[in-house]
Amino acid sequence: MTPPKPPSPPPPPVPVPNPSTFDPTSSATHDSTCPFCTISKTYPPYDPSSPPPPSSRSISPSLTSPNPCTFMLLSTPVVIAFLDIMPLSPGHLLLCPRSHRPKLTDVTPEESAELGRYVRVLSAAVSRATGIRDWNVVQNNGAAAAQVVPHCHFHVIPRPELRDKRAERFTSTMFGRGQRDELDDEEGEALAAEIRRAVGEVLKEDEDKSEEEKRAKL
Repeated sequence: MTPPKPPSPPPPPVPVPNPSTFDPTSSATHDSTCPFCTISKTYPPYDPSSPPPPSSRSISPSLTSPNPCTFMLLSTPVVIAFLDIMPLSPGHLLLCPRSHRPKLTDVTPEESAELGRYVRVLSAAVSRATGIRDWNVVQNNGAAAAQVVPHCHFHVIPRPELRDKRAERFTSTMFGRGQRDELDDEEGEALAAEIRRAVGEVLKEDEDKSEEEKRAKL
């Protein structure tokens, strides 16, 4: 009889550097002309299961001023996520590696694993925060494939039902058509805080589920 396989070890905890000593040049590589690298260099990592409060300076939207405000949703040593400043729908977000990687084929195996993990977590979190149950995950590579910023990134784009009043504002922009409006600062700050909170909830539930599965195998 084949003995049962031992349970898989839980993922290692995310290291949380001290924001006051954060050195964005220590491991990540950046392109000085890339707007996503600017965000990466500006915002230190934090523990996504216990995000800082909205009042924390470490996630202040104005840190990227005079460039457009940045509404952070996730910041680990490997990946970052933030709201799109020209959203196709409420909660439209971008997830990318902290280091400058022009295309998906340029990311490292570690970055690829982290991106895959958080595409799922952010999808669940934005759905909770907005109440929108359907969404697209889009990832473009190169100008011919409609990639505008040459820094690998995933779009998570909620798709409200047509009967949802929020859909009226975005009906003409479904799948990229029509005029896109810039994200309102007050709306963005409130929504970002709600998504960060939901990210923490999803990660806590994942941890609890992992513990339950380990106990069930004992």
